[in-house]
Amino acid sequence: MLHPSYSDLMKVVNSEVEQGESPIVNSRYSIVMATSRRARQLIGGDEAMVESKDKKPLSVAVEELNQGKIKILGGE
Repeated sequence: MLHPSYSDLMKVVNSEVEQGESPIVNSRYSIVMATSRRARQLIGGDEAMVESKDKKPLSVAVEELNQGKIKILGGE
């Protein structure tokens, strides 16, 4: 099981959306694409923005998203 869950990650990403606006993320696919893109950046040599006990790039990317260190832009 993924910790945090997809629904928790979606809440974090959509937390800055004003009431009445459509959410930035409304599917798991967006979460998967954003974290995989960030994981590839980490593999390519980018520095992690969070301290993580797990050094796997995808786990670090998920933690960065969960802590709000990376953002998903609408339409991606």
